[in-house]
Parts: sequence; C-alpha cells; structure tokens
Amino acid sequence: MRDPARILVTAALPYANGPIHLGHLAGAYLPADIYVRYQRLRQRDVVFICGSDEHGVPITLTAEQEGVSPKDVVDRYHTMNREAFERFGMSFDNYSRTTLALHHTTAQEFFLEFHRKKILKEKREKQFFDESVQMFLPDRYVEGTCPVCAHPEARGDQCEKCGSYLNPMDLIDPRSKISGQQPIVRETTHLYFPLGAYQKRLEEYIRERDERDGWKENVLQYCRGWFKEGLQDRAYTRDLGWGVSVPLEGYENKVIYVWFDAVLGYISSTREWANRIGEPEVWKRYWQDEGTKYVAFIGKDNVVFHCIVFPAMLMAWNDGERSRFVLPENVPANEFLNFEGRKFSKSKGWGIDVGEFLDRYTADALRYYLAVTLPEYRDTDFTWKDFQARSNNELADILGNFVNRALAFTNRTFDGVVPPRGELGDRDRRMIEAIRQAPQAAGDRFEHYSFREGVLAAMNLARAANKYFNDSEPWKTAKTDPATCSTTLNISLQAVRSLALLLHPVVPFASGKIWKMLNLPGALTESSWNSAADLPIPDGHRIGEVEILFTKIEDSVIEEERKNLGRPDQTPGAAPAKDPITIEDFARIDLRIAKVVECERVKKSQKLLKITVEVGTERRQIVAGIAKHYTPEDLLGRLVVVVFNLQPATLMGEESRGMLLAASDDDGRLVTIGPSSDIGHGSIVK
Repeated sequence: MRDPARILVTAALPYANGPIHLGHLAGAYLPADIYVRYQRLRQRDVVFICGSDEHGVPITLTAEQEGVSPKDVVDRYHTMNREAFERFGMSFDNYSRTTLALHHTTAQEFFLEFHRKKILKEKREKQFFDESVQMFLPDRYVEGTCPVCAHPEARGDQCEKCGSYLNPMDLIDPRSKISGQQPIVRETTHLYFPLGAYQKRLEEYIRERDERDGWKENVLQYCRGWFKEGLQDRAYTRDLGWGVSVPLEGYENKVIYVWFDAVLGYISSTREWANRIGEPEVWKRYWQDEGTKYVAFIGKDNVVFHCIVFPAMLMAWNDGERSRFVLPENVPANEFLNFEGRKFSKSKGWGIDVGEFLDRYTADALRYYLAVTLPEYRDTDFTWKDFQARSNNELADILGNFVNRALAFTNRTFDGVVPPRGELGDRDRRMIEAIRQAPQAAGDRFEHYSFREGVLAAMNLARAANKYFNDSEPWKTAKTDPATCSTTLNISLQAVRSLALLLHPVVPFASGKIWKMLNLPGALTESSWNSAADLPIPDGHRIGEVEILFTKIEDSVIEEERKNLGRPDQTPGAAPAKDPITIEDFARIDLRIAKVVECERVKKSQKLLKITVEVGTERRQIVAGIAKHYTPEDLLGRLVVVVFNLQPATLMGEESRGMLLAASDDDGRLVTIGPSSDIGHGSIVK
C-alpha cells in the first residue's frame, strides 16, 4: 500500500464490567499505542480511537447482583478504566462510551439503513420466558446443568467448568437467574443479519488485504475456520431492556444485539472527537475517504467480530446510495497473555489489575516488559521474576545506565556542555553507523506490527552505545587524550537523543525525561522519527539536570508479590485446590477402567460423542462432550477411566450412564485420562 494520506487506529472497546488487567494491555492496547506513537513521530496524520463497551447481559447481571442500576456499573468501570489507561500512557485522541446519545444515534442510523434496504430478516424462535417477572430470558439469564459435563451451574451461553459453548435450550433443569424458577418456552420475534450472504465478498476482502498489508497467520486461520463452517444469519436484536433501543414499531421492548452495537462505537467515538475539536464533519475524512488506512487492534477473542461481522456491516452500508466507509486494512490480533502459568480470571481472583500494578511500579517498566513479551504469535506468560529481570537487566543496567553515564560524565568533565566531535576513529564510525541504521531497523518492524522485534532493534542501539562507551574509556582519555574524550561524549549524547526517539513509543515517560535532561528545544513529539539517524545536537549545547531513569526492583519486593499469589504450596501453573473432602466422600465415587468398543457422533451436536464402553462384562453408553477434541476413531479400543456410579442423564435424547474423566485447561482443551495397557477393563481405580 502506498504511503497513506491518513491513518485511523482503533483499539477494541474494553467491556465496562470490571477493571482492565495486564492481559488486556498485551492483547490490544499497548500494540496499538506503540504503533500510533511511532506513526506520529513519522509525522503522519493519525487519529487514535477507543472507548467503553457498556451494553450487554453481563452488565445487567452485575447490576442485579449488586442491587444497583446498569448505569451505575458502567459509570464506575468506565471511569476506572479510563484513568488506568491514562496512567499507563495510552495516547487516545478520544476515549468514548457507548451509552452516549451520539452512539445510540449512530447505531440506530445503521439499523434503519439496513431495515430500509430490507437486509434484515425477521424470524420467530423459541426462547425461555420467566412468568414470574414476565420477561424473556437472554442466554446468561438462564442457568442449569451442563449437557456435556453435568456441571450444575452452567450458564445459558457457556459452561465455565468444561468450556463448552451452549444454547440455553440444551441445559438440563434450566432455571431463571432472576427468580430461580423454571422458565417456560415461548415464541419471540427477532431480526437477523444475513452474514452468509457476504461470505464470498469477505473472503475476497481478507485475501486482498493480506496481499497488500500482510495479515497475521493466526487471524487468517481463525477466519478460514469460520468460512469453512459457513457463515450463518446472526441475531441483530435481543429481548433486553439495557442497550440501544430498536427504532422500529413492534420492537419497542428490544435492543440491538451488543456486538452489532459495540463495533459502531469506533465511528461514534470518532464523531465525538470531531465535535470536541470543533470540526463536526472531520470524522468523515477518516472513515469515508479511501486515502485512509484503517488498522483495528484487538485480542484474538474478537477476531470474528472485527474481521467478519464489522466488515460485513460496512459492506451492507456501502451497497447503498449513501457515503462509503473504509474497511480495516489490517486487524493485528494478539494471542493471550497468561499470568504465572494460568489464564487471567476475574471470577477466580487470578491476576492483577492495571490500577493495582501502577500503584506499585512505573508505567514504563510495565510497558517495556509487556512489549518484549507480547503474545504476537502464541500465548505468552507474565511472571514476577521475569518482570524483575527485564526491569533490572535491560531498563536499568542497559538503557538507564548508558544515559546516566553519558550525561553525568559530560557534567563532570565538560561542565554540562556538549563537547565538539573531532577526528573519527573506526569505533566512532561504527557507532555513528549504528545510530544511522537504527530508525530504519526499528521502524520497519513497527510498520509491520512486529513490535517485539522493533523494541529489540531499538534496545540493540542501547547495547551498542554501552559497549562503545566502555570500549572508548572516556574516564582515561579525559586525562590522556581530551580530543578523543570529547568525540566519545559527543557521539554518546547523540545516541542518547536517538534512543529517546526510538523508545518513545514503548517508554514515553522515560523518553520525555531523557529529552528534558538533554535540554533540547521543542517537544520530543514534534521531532521526526527519521531524525534519530542524525547527529543534530550542536557543539556547545548545555544539557539539563541529570536524574536516575530506572531504579532496580529488589528481590524482597518480588518475593512478596509471589507470596501474595495465594498458592505457595502448588506447582506453578496448577489450578488452586478445591475445598478439602474426607476419605468417606471420596469412597462414594466409583471409578472404573473401561474399554471403548463403539463410538459415534451424536446427531445435531458438534460437541457430543456417543461412546459404548465395556466395564468388565457389562456394556454401557456414555455421552461425552469431547467431539471437538477427538474423533470416534481416536477413541476406539482405548482404555479410559469412567465415573461408574454417576446418576444417569439424558443428553440430546441419548441416555448417558457414567462420565468419562478428562483433564481440561482454562481454554477448554481436553485430554482423556486412561491407564496403561497392562490392566484389565473393569478394574477399580482407588
């Protein structure tokens, strides 16, 4: 793609139902901020948009649990998260919220356009209804027994125990979360967006953008998986009282489904920004001018909505006679950042919120550590020991040490005045060449969303500068060869300036301090990225007061953090222990070795396998939700462990007498648990 006239950058709208944690920062926000700060230093026209996603069922559930209004919940977390982002150094041009009237108007404009063009399809469907409160129940308002693993507290959309995605109608013994009563089934009417009608265009769109701007393979694979299954109609409306109301007669008690509403928050936030700067129409330059390059930063759990749903919505709008919206040029989605070997979990109290973290450590230390461990192609892990090591060994010992030595030595030896650069030796020329090449090396990586490599390229200059300073030994040449010492300090100070620019996207607070210590004219952000290749500080320039950039983190501090993880007796990465049981409790569970003799898929189910097992001389049928992890052929002949005395249940019309034991991680990946082959089936496990 040619150099764009302007760049529009959005970061996924965080859900205003809890505080943001470090995993959120590594997924979408820090990569977006690094990219934006870099592009601004390239003197490009960039607008950076975000805001709070404030609608949806989880918010109404939280409100009911706390006895407050949904507005109280979103007001609290919108403010908390906005302040956390500010402390972290996010450079949004606008941070909006989807409860604003302007957003509701924007979402309703899209709805009315789709309805006017007869794009939306009306369908009647069955849904649970709570007679005691006279309301239809969205998926998360229903709970019951999981049809896959028999967990008694599964939600209507997902079972947190086994990770299976569910339909409320699949639950065994469903009950309303509002009244606790068993709901009845009633028919309701909803409007659907025909996503499948846009599949061919979406496939071509992604292919073209990938050829032009190089999409990540994880994003492409995710999209291909959806295309392979075939895109289906998606509900555009919901029976809910909290959200953007549907502006259509007969739909007064319904709202626009949150995922068709939330992605339009990028447009409404840009409109709010335009109004705030006094140019109400300027937002159209970024959304409706084909000279715009639009980059949408997200986490991998949002790929379908940003690569498929949102582009399809924009295509549907663009098919009309009205103005046309630009589609994302790229959607750089990161994988997940885990915390000390486990997935961040609000419900399990595992992890640390951004606000808590910044109460104890600097934003730059966190930004740098996350930048060098970003889950760009695979899941990565935050550990306290690694955070300490990176902070101490790289920020303090490499970057901070070099900056301090160069500036402090200039103060002591040349009275704080930049000395002249004299005749150059080979070492000096190599250092100048490293300065010259660094902006290109780091910039190329930032330009192509490889931020870890970009940070490494910038830090390589700091490493080279440290070596240059050490090898030049200015503390000796100050006495024996003042001209050589002068040259060393001049080049070192030029390198300090270059590092301030190159690392500004990653550690903006420290870069600002460096700029101030160098006493350079104008703001760092007014300077050009490419000027980091130059040596522009003039002879005779007086530097400012020197301060320590980074202080080391003591072992005792990290040990306290690890102690507070709440799992001192557990192996790193293990799940926390459940409440203790007695030997009598365990004795009630009858575990047997079983041999799989028949296995087939349950019709109309993507998750269930119907398994016939031999337990000694007895044959039993067990229904297990492992079809996403095993084919029937995988299990035939295998010895497994089953719960033999589990109360029978009927799943999707099939009787299940027992349970197959499997190990499950936080992402729902399953591994069957079985014995070695030298033990007979029917044996008791004890």
